[in-house]
Amino acid sequence: MKKDSLLFAFTKTNSPVAYCILSIGMGTRDEDPKFNGLAHLTEHMLFKGTPNRSSVNISSYLEKVGGDLNAFTTKERIVLYSTTLKEDIRKAAGLVFEVAFASSFPLEELKKEKEVVYDEIITYQDSPSELLFDNFEGELFEGTPLGYSILGDKKTLEPITPAILKKSRDRFFRPSNMTLSVAGNFEEKEIMAILQKELEKWSPGATLCTSYGKLPETSRPFAGKKLDGEGDFKATFIEGKKFDRCEDRKLRQAHCIVGCTAFSYYERRKRAALSLITNMLGGPASNSRLSLSLREKHALVYHIDASVVSYKDTGIFCIYFGCDKKYLDKCMRLMWKELQRFVEEPLTPRVLAAAKKQMIGQLSISGDNAEARSLTIGKSLLLTGDITSIEQIRSEIESVTSEDILEVSRQILRRDRMSRLVFY
Repeated sequence: MKKDSLLFAFTKTNSPVAYCILSIGMGTRDEDPKFNGLAHLTEHMLFKGTPNRSSVNISSYLEKVGGDLNAFTTKERIVLYSTTLKEDIRKAAGLVFEVAFASSFPLEELKKEKEVVYDEIITYQDSPSELLFDNFEGELFEGTPLGYSILGDKKTLEPITPAILKKSRDRFFRPSNMTLSVAGNFEEKEIMAILQKELEKWSPGATLCTSYGKLPETSRPFAGKKLDGEGDFKATFIEGKKFDRCEDRKLRQAHCIVGCTAFSYYERRKRAALSLITNMLGGPASNSRLSLSLREKHALVYHIDASVVSYKDTGIFCIYFGCDKKYLDKCMRLMWKELQRFVEEPLTPRVLAAAKKQMIGQLSISGDNAEARSLTIGKSLLLTGDITSIEQIRSEIESVTSEDILEVSRQILRRDRMSRLVFY
C-alpha cells in the first residue's frame, strides 16, 4: 500500500441515513508520558477551528441539516464519525477530512478546551464505577504505555501547546495511518468518486484504496510482524502486574473489578474461545452464569458483567460488580465458584451449542446496525489491513471446541493470575 493511500470500505444499505467514519492510528499508548492525555485533547481540539471555519461553524454545519459530527479516543485510535441523510454525505465527508487534516488548534480555544477536559476529569473521578476500570487497567499495565490514562491530568495537559498538537497531528494524521468506513444507500463507484474528490481537497495526492490484506506500517504490533492467529500463546502473552487492593472512598456500595491480561487482537482462535467464555460468564443476557448466581439466585448485586478487550499486543479480561459492602466476600466466593467450573468441567455438546447460538445471534443483531458495523470495519482495517466479516466471525465461533474452552479457561481464569481492585 502506498504511503498516501487511505484504506476504504463501503457497506451498502437501504436506509436514507449515511455514516462516515474516519479512524486514525493514534491513541493514548502513542503519547509521551509527560504529555499524557494528548490524544484525547487532540480529539477535542479537532472541532475548534480550521483556516476556513470557526468552532461554532464546525459544530453547527451538519446539525443544520439534521446531522451530527462526533469523535472518541481509545488507547490505540482516534475516531471521527458523522451521521447525515444520504444526500448530505459530501458535506459530512468534507467536514471530517477538513477537521482531520486542517485543524488550526487556536491558542485561545486550547485554553478554554483544557478547562473543559479538567472538568471532564473531575466528573469522571466522581463516578467510582468508571474510575475503577481506569485505575485497574493503569495498575495492571503499570510501566507501559497501555497504563496511561486516556484523559491525562492537569499536570500533563497544562504544558501542551498548539505547536505540540500540530506536530503530533502531522505525525499520525496521515492517509496511510487512517481508514475510512462508509455506509449508505449508494453505488460504490458513485460514493468513491465523491469521497475521493473531498479527500484530495485536504490531502493532495492521497487516494482511497480498497486493496485489503496489507497492514498499514504504523499499525503493526510491537512484535514487528503481523500474527496469523495461530501463533505461540507464550510469545505474545503478557502477565501484567499482580495486585489486590481495596480503597476506602467512603462510598455507600462496594465496587469491585477482578481481572488479568489476555489475548491480543491478532490471536483470533484463542480470542474467539475467550469471547465465548466471557459471554457465558457475564454477557448482556440475563441468563449469564454470574447474573444467575449473584443476582437471580442470591440477590446480592444489581449488575454484574464480564468483558474482554484486545489490543495490538495484549488484552484484558475482567469481571465487574457492585454490591453492599457486607456481601463483598460472599460475592467473591460465588464468582470464583463460577470461574472454577470453566477450569474443571468441560462443556457438554448441548451447552456449547447453545452458547454459540446465543453469541452468534447477539453479534448478528448488533451487526445489523450500520453505524456499529462501520465502526468495527474501521478498527479491523486499521489493525489488520483487512475486513473481518460477520460470516468470518461466525465461523470462528462455530469452530470453538470444548477442548478450546477448557484450554483457554485454564490459561486465563486461573486464580493466581487474577488481580483485584475494590472501591468502598
